[in-house]
Amino acid sequence: MAKVFLLIGSIIMALAVAIGAFGAHGLEPRLSERMMKNYQTGVQYHMIHGIGLLIVGVAALKLTTSTALNGAGWSFLIGIILFSGSLYAMALTGVTKLGAITPIGGLAFIVGWVLLATAVTRGL
Repeated sequence: MAKVFLLIGSIIMALAVAIGAFGAHGLEPRLSERMMKNYQTGVQYHMIHGIGLLIVGVAALKLTTSTALNGAGWSFLIGIILFSGSLYAMALTGVTKLGAITPIGGLAFIVGWVLLATAVTRGL
């Protein structure tokens, strides 16, 4: 699974940079200040958890692959899709009801970090 999470993490990070640049250069004049802030928050968490995916990949190279480690990687990916994706969609469409999905993605991020800590602790 190490290669899978390193690959996914790399792709996620490339997307985060592209999405961030698109927002900064293409959307800023078109979005309200509030929606631009939501978009930027999506990019920030996207990048942080893309790095989290890379950490999971590196950890998988060093530790015995476990359910907790795999769960951490998939939780980060789900979190990026739900948390950041909902913020991007909300900013681009103006449909604020999409914000109801955001906390589910945040919960996935928390679960991912707890699972990563569990995997690392068990692997020591």
